[in-house]
Amino acid sequence: MRIIAKKALREFWERHRDAEEPLLAWYREVEHEDWDTPAKVKERYRSASIVADNRVVFNVKGNSYRLVVKVNYAARIVFIRFVGTHAEYDRTDVEEV
Repeated sequence: MRIIAKKALREFWERHRDAEEPLLAWYREVEHEDWDTPAKVKERYRSASIVADNRVVFNVKGNSYRLVVKVNYAARIVFIRFVGTHAEYDRTDVEEV
């Protein structure tokens, strides 16, 4: 999968140092995936939540942080839409980011 944009992850882990390792691990894993359906995402990440408009919510660092992406399955592109703390996530409409 092609992931756009790693910069969002980097900016987040610069503010939350404990998020760097888990976010980098997620990035490295996902860039080697080949998701053509939401079911393929769930095969690999059982705790991921599939939401409307091809968005997927991932728990990061034992559910300390949340990562929301939008997936274009046909083009094999993952767009980073949100990365934040649980409190920030609770104030976010994941179907709109």
